[in-house]
Amino acid sequence: MTFPLINGLRCMELGARGTALQEELNTLVLAGSKVATAGLLSDYAVEGEELETVGEEQYLIDGSLEPIARIRFTRVDVVPFCEVTWAFAQAEGEGFVDLDDWRAAHRRYWARESGVYVGDHELVVCLWFEIIADDEGTFTRA
Repeated sequence: MTFPLINGLRCMELGARGTALQEELNTLVLAGSKVATAGLLSDYAVEGEELETVGEEQYLIDGSLEPIARIRFTRVDVVPFCEVTWAFAQAEGEGFVDLDDWRAAHRRYWARESGVYVGDHELVVCLWFEIIADDEGTFTRA
């Protein structure tokens, strides 16, 4: 799946498109409690996407592919699943109680959405970001 370009910027989508989870995650971002997200490195190849870079700006989009905020990546780490830190899990802002809870939730999500069992050594892209604009204007797609 490739994402649209909006005003020349790539887009990021959280959760599965059009689901209650996506709405919940977007709400957490807009509230400022979610400042990180994780993805499987293998999904980048499948989706034909390049890794994000520190300083890169993207639009966070909703289930209708409409932008809801502009974000900037502040940190990008690629680590084995078993090396994801508690600090990162907390930054995801989803209320995980510990790393085991974070791991179980992400394994369930990726098994359901990608059909992939995530082993301890599967590479995970840990993205840290900040909101730089809550966009309510009109956007032109590139």
